Amino acid sequence: MRQIGFSIYPAHTSTEKNLAYIDLANKYNFKRIFTCLLSVKGDREKILAEFKKTIAYANKYGMKVIADINPEVFKELGVDYSNLGIFKDMGLYGIRLDNGFSGKEESAMSYNKYGLKIELNMSAGTKYVDNIFSYQPNSENILGCHNFYPHKYSGIGYDHFMKCNRQFKNYGIRTAAFVSSATAQFGPWPVSEGLCTLEDDRNLPIDTQAKHLFASGLIDDVLIANAFASEDEMKALSQIDPYRMSLKVRLVNGISNLERSIILDRVHNNRGDISDYIIRSCGSRVEDPGSEYKPFNTVDIKRGDITIDNCLYKHYTGELQIALKDRKNYGNTNVVGRIDDNEIFLLDYLKPWQPFTFVEMK
Repeated sequence: MRQIGFSIYPAHTSTEKNLAYIDLANKYNFKRIFTCLLSVKGDREKILAEFKKTIAYANKYGMKVIADINPEVFKELGVDYSNLGIFKDMGLYGIRLDNGFSGKEESAMSYNKYGLKIELNMSAGTKYVDNIFSYQPNSENILGCHNFYPHKYSGIGYDHFMKCNRQFKNYGIRTAAFVSSATAQFGPWPVSEGLCTLEDDRNLPIDTQAKHLFASGLIDDVLIANAFASEDEMKALSQIDPYRMSLKVRLVNGISNLERSIILDRVHNNRGDISDYIIRSCGSRVEDPGSEYKPFNTVDIKRGDITIDNCLYKHYTGELQIALKDRKNYGNTNVVGRIDDNEIFLLDYLKPWQPFTFVEMK
């Protein structure tokens, strides 16, 4: 089951604030937590005690907490990769290796007696995961998670993202990537210009970012990288169906109740014999329209417009379409709404026969 998650940084804010954030996340059914041991400075014993308290609180809700570490953290903690008991004592579900070892060590860690998950950095695009699997790891304990990028323009591009995803999915590995909150104030590092995996998503609404990641078909879990996201953002994320595309729409004033129902009350399907010009949902077509489907708002059509063929378009009357390209309207098609500008790009991810729905923007 695909899941949503969030991040907490005990070294950067009070325990009380983190616990309140966990309460809020639980309200919206968030199941994963990312945290970071890389940026821990100061009184290490005090900070680790606060980590442990925070993790225990999250565990009460059944949340899975994974901490970001690297070989240097192992050294600082006096930990050997052959004994991960300190992380089990902290209450962690797993550890994420921001920088890894040689491959042999990662494989050995996957057999740890505590059942801790070993999460690998997905964003490098090297043969790292292939090397680990050449040492025959316990694949049940291997996860993958992309990086996030606090510096503008440093996030990865979509083609590289998909290349990395395919590398990990070739081994059946569960995958994760990050989205950025517009209201959050900090992450693990001093720079905070948004915190996301894909650079193109940095300034999009948080739910649109998540839709983009899920639309790849190769990301299982989506996590908010920075803290603290607003309740509205967390609610919006919780309402996403990670398995079915849902597009935000604005409807035209004056459309009929029938047209409104066709748009909002149906699960649509993109026809398999796809067109370069339109996405077609034919389930609402009628043979005998009677007095319904009168011509209305037959303006020229722009990419992202939602249309329903009116009674002048015999045989096609009632068919819902989404425009992929601008085109002239000859009077037999009603323009009944428009995809939110931030989500028009998602139309390119709708595959043949893929189901989708619309959600009206308030």
